[in-house]
Amino acid sequence: MPIEVSQRVQRVKPSPTLAVTSRAAKLRAEGRDIIGLGAGEPDFDTPLHIAEAGIDAIRRGLTRYTNVDGTPELKDAIIAKFQRDNGLTYTRSQILVSSGAKQTLFNLCVALLNPGDEAIIPAPYWVSYPDMVLLADGVPVCLYAGPEQGYKLTPAQLEAAITPRTRLLLLNSPCNPTGAAYTRAELVALGEVLLRHPRVIIGTDDMYEPIWWGAEPFCSLLTACPALYERTVTINGVSKAYAMTGWRIGYCGGPVELITAMTTIQGQSTSNASSISQHAATVALNGDQNCVQQMNRAFKERHDFVVAGLNALPGFRCLPGVGTFYAFADVRAALAALGMADDTALAEHLLLNAGVAVVPGSGFGAPGHLRLSFACSLETLTEALRRMRVALTLPGSPQG
Repeated sequence: MPIEVSQRVQRVKPSPTLAVTSRAAKLRAEGRDIIGLGAGEPDFDTPLHIAEAGIDAIRRGLTRYTNVDGTPELKDAIIAKFQRDNGLTYTRSQILVSSGAKQTLFNLCVALLNPGDEAIIPAPYWVSYPDMVLLADGVPVCLYAGPEQGYKLTPAQLEAAITPRTRLLLLNSPCNPTGAAYTRAELVALGEVLLRHPRVIIGTDDMYEPIWWGAEPFCSLLTACPALYERTVTINGVSKAYAMTGWRIGYCGGPVELITAMTTIQGQSTSNASSISQHAATVALNGDQNCVQQMNRAFKERHDFVVAGLNALPGFRCLPGVGTFYAFADVRAALAALGMADDTALAEHLLLNAGVAVVPGSGFGAPGHLRLSFACSLETLTEALRRMRVALTLPGSPQG
């Protein structure tokens, strides 16, 4: 007799980014030459001084359970980071350390949402947001912000979407998948809307904060709108900034009541994040940030190269971003020219005929787009773009 799984898990779908990565790995195992531009993972090694801190933690025997919400040393480093970089003041009771910012976001949804509560999610969005809301028995309300508005939510859209059931807004800037980010003035305008709706809690996902080359400095929502302090959870981590994806450390600062509830959720699931990783993250946040700046310069160079290369492909349109390591291409004209049904079909065409793995934009709430990660070498990106151009003009393709 088949096992019937919960209705909760039946509501969600596997991560499309992880699915693309898995598919590319399977084809490589079969002997295919595949360039993977699906995963959001820096190709740099964790900086040596941070890696050495992890090794030092093992040698010193820092391998036991810690407090569920994080070590005092890491909490203090996070408090100092928020004050130094964002002008935000927190105490230890307002900080939670988790096994990646993904767990932080999940904790927030489960701790806050009741069945039927609505969570506003600007689209294009990171693939996991809607499914996390569904797992928490909430209702994702996805608001599409297309290229015509720079992939950014407007105050009018936000105001129109808020209902008596609205409980949460998830705001990601710089954004995965688009690389777009809100200016301080744009955040102030969104904040004015939110101030009129005191029941709405805001979760700001600032994971890509240091990967930034905008004309003005990075600004978090709470930095722009300090009056929202009692209702905002500011989320960040070390994965992207310090090339520490596998170390799995995310963190947040927010209202004591909500952080306490999130800690309770975590205490009944994973408990504390890795003690070794917490020690390394403390060194990362407290140490010399030159390693972050060096990686950021490389990402900016790759960004410029990839955006120009994508805009040179037939039927592709790619707006420049101001951060992250993703390019998000509008391929609707290419789909029409090729006679393809959707972005999934084009991604499959590129995988099979170019050996290039990209993620369909429909997985990010933006049909007719493709996301490419440029967290790899310029040499690899050059070859990927060459292969894509050839595949888009194959004699046997629908265009031919």
